[in-house]
Amino acid sequence: MRATIPAGLDRKESEIYLRLDPERLPRHIAIIMDGNGRWARRRHLPRVAGHRAGVSSVRSTVETAARIGIPSLTLYAFSEENWKKRPKSEVDFLMGLLCRYLKAEVPTLNKNNIRLEYIGRLHELPSSVQEKMAWAREATAQNSGMVLTLALNYSARTELVDAFQSLVDAAARNGGVEHLKIDEEAVCRHLYTRHLPDPDLVIRTSGEMRLSNFLLWQLAYAEIYVTPTLWPEFRGTHLLEGIAEYQKRERRYGGLAGDGLNYHHGAKG
Repeated sequence: MRATIPAGLDRKESEIYLRLDPERLPRHIAIIMDGNGRWARRRHLPRVAGHRAGVSSVRSTVETAARIGIPSLTLYAFSEENWKKRPKSEVDFLMGLLCRYLKAEVPTLNKNNIRLEYIGRLHELPSSVQEKMAWAREATAQNSGMVLTLALNYSARTELVDAFQSLVDAAARNGGVEHLKIDEEAVCRHLYTRHLPDPDLVIRTSGEMRLSNFLLWQLAYAEIYVTPTLWPEFRGTHLLEGIAEYQKRERRYGGLAGDGLNYHHGAKG
């Protein structure tokens, strides 16, 4: 029986989708969007041109994920390290780009029934940016399809620090820290991602073989797929290729160290 191709996929996306098992799609995909700077350098353009070009990749990837029925997609958009180490001019550009993206994409998110969320130390972002983010979240709050989460001013180590601090604060309000009980379930309840399942698949673009302080707790058993494709060139077809590779794997959880690790360098985009 031939699988039904979701509406909106182009010809190449449809060809890849027909190789997938729709019953075994990842519940949650996380993407480390890397390569904007290299894309720009290869074209003798400023770094900000790479960031601007990457917006089209976000749109294509988000729409394709929603069309095929991925429940959750999380994009590593802006790390805490970016905030501290990048030149102020580049940070200011990224903040403006985020605001323009939100304003332009809310109609598309609503059309695709996508709900927008954020993780990270959002309170440290400029107030004008926080206001635009709150507006976009509220504008998509009634959507019941895919949850798109943008990681902004995000660091996995900071998330764990915040989770442990939240645990202590909760105990102090409820009988004192001597009653504090810390286990995995308690930590999960205090993570930024408590509203999401752990990712089944993490995709990294640009060929780099590291997690870059992204969702370190949540990615404990995720399948890792690395593609040499730079983020501004990444499209829905590349997402589907990553899912196709994911479905070839035998998912394993726990066991001896290294027993469940499946590391794959993706096909060229």
